[in-house]
Amino acid sequence: MEEGQQLNKWEGYVDWRNRPAMRGHHGGMLAASFLLVVEVLENLAFLANASNLVLYLSKFMHYPPSSSATIVTNFMGTSFLLALLGGFLADAFFTTYRLYLTSAAIEFMGLLILTVQAHIPSLKPPTCGLASTEIPCQKVNGYKEAMLFTGLYLVALGVGGIKGSLPPHGAEQFDETTPQGRKQRSSFFNYYVFCLSCGALIAVTFVVWVEDNKGWQWGFGIATATILTSIPVFLLGLPIYRTKIPAGSPMTTMLKVLAASIYNNCKSTNPSNAVMGMETSPSSYRAESSEGEESSAKVEVSSQTLTEDLKFLNKAKEGKPVSPILQCTVKQVEEVKIVLRIVPIFMCTIMLNCCLAQLSTFSVQQAATMNTKIGSLKVPPASLPVFPVVFMMILAPTYNHVIIPLARKATKTEMGITHLRRIGTGLVLSIIAMAVAALVEIKRKKVAVESGLLDSAHSLPITFLWIALQYLFLGSADLFTLAGMMEFFFTEAPTSMRSLATSFSWASLAMGYYLSSVLISVVNNITSTFRGTPWLSGSNLNHYHLERFYWLMCILSSLNFFHYLFWANRYKYRSTSLAD
Repeated sequence: MEEGQQLNKWEGYVDWRNRPAMRGHHGGMLAASFLLVVEVLENLAFLANASNLVLYLSKFMHYPPSSSATIVTNFMGTSFLLALLGGFLADAFFTTYRLYLTSAAIEFMGLLILTVQAHIPSLKPPTCGLASTEIPCQKVNGYKEAMLFTGLYLVALGVGGIKGSLPPHGAEQFDETTPQGRKQRSSFFNYYVFCLSCGALIAVTFVVWVEDNKGWQWGFGIATATILTSIPVFLLGLPIYRTKIPAGSPMTTMLKVLAASIYNNCKSTNPSNAVMGMETSPSSYRAESSEGEESSAKVEVSSQTLTEDLKFLNKAKEGKPVSPILQCTVKQVEEVKIVLRIVPIFMCTIMLNCCLAQLSTFSVQQAATMNTKIGSLKVPPASLPVFPVVFMMILAPTYNHVIIPLARKATKTEMGITHLRRIGTGLVLSIIAMAVAALVEIKRKKVAVESGLLDSAHSLPITFLWIALQYLFLGSADLFTLAGMMEFFFTEAPTSMRSLATSFSWASLAMGYYLSSVLISVVNNITSTFRGTPWLSGSNLNHYHLERFYWLMCILSSLNFFHYLFWANRYKYRSTSLAD
């Protein structure tokens, strides 16, 4: 009887009361479904304001366009970078469901502050005519500015915790020892992106319309109510969630191995030390199978065997450690190697996310200068992301139910399309998107000159649907890359640091936003030095040289793609079946 109960337990997992998780009762697609619904609500609350925030800052807080764009990219970047903190806490100390509940409460507090500020006129700077040149607009300052940034960065902290805990919590609901479980987990990541898009669709249509027509206090209020609603929805699945037991800080292991290898590399003078320092015990390192494995079996690696790649880390096992603290096992050394191998892939995705940063900054500002009417319907510029969002909502299930099954039949592999090929496809699409963006900006400015509206605040006689072209390409790139990155990092990383590794996907987004801010600053500094006038500065977008900036992004993205090919071709999956 007791043996049967042991077999029915999920090893290494507990329920919300810290009791052993049981097969057939905890986990599975039903448990993950609650998390997918929560993601719709959470992303709605986040993007409802982030997609339109650049206009709120320029129109109501009176920041110039370039400053507004920088504030938004820094806010978005911080939100996603804090996912690393969320992933680290989930792996080391908290369970993922507790971290979600705490983070949702923090985001709620931040949105509440922003709602109050938007509702009370005395908490905002005095209104002014944006077209007025005689009386300059007074930018928000003092305690009002402090209140604005307190609200924004409480939201960023909450979003980071959610992004770092929710995806791995969902992925942990599936049995990775069976082909069906691994396929379901792959589907979960695809539908996670689909749910991101569902929340974004409501955010950039209904909520943006409310903000532009009813007032920003209503937009912030809807976001506040939505994140609050996500908490009871999340709690509905509490009885059936299975949660990974935190295994302590993965950073401690990494730092220990790195310190031991550096010390031994500096100290070692006799090559025979490597032989003398090897373990001879019969224990073994069990490396978990990758997502694309054709078998559910574990790969047994003898504890006496260290892999040949990244040989300098093998020194961590040589000789007697200078301190018991630096005592390393083969398993720990190999796990650090796994993390170091995925870092170059992570670095290559940052440029793509730098391109994506333009969706919520300059692209929105471009659309605001154009004719935003479709027939008699006037579309808010911040609703432009509806085009890639709808396309992603169509492409995600198509990819999961049509493209992947066909690829599996064609390649006769469990994955069908490898993670790295999927990420590479996204990088190519981002290059095309930047080239299209440059051509569209050339056309927009040509219309502004020909119509004599270069210095006017009136809408240009050109439809904003031209901007939708770059949104479609960047949206497709986002679908291929984000889901591919999340699944790649989760399946390749050691079990003890999967939440942290999955957060690399969001950290890539963060660094992309930061890189965008740095590029804008560097470009302005260089162009102002050599030409006297910066490319991307001033209150009139028609005097910007956005087309040159987009061409620069296209060139940098192309160079980044070749950099990616270098590392992707040399990467060895934890399962050799994926490399075929």
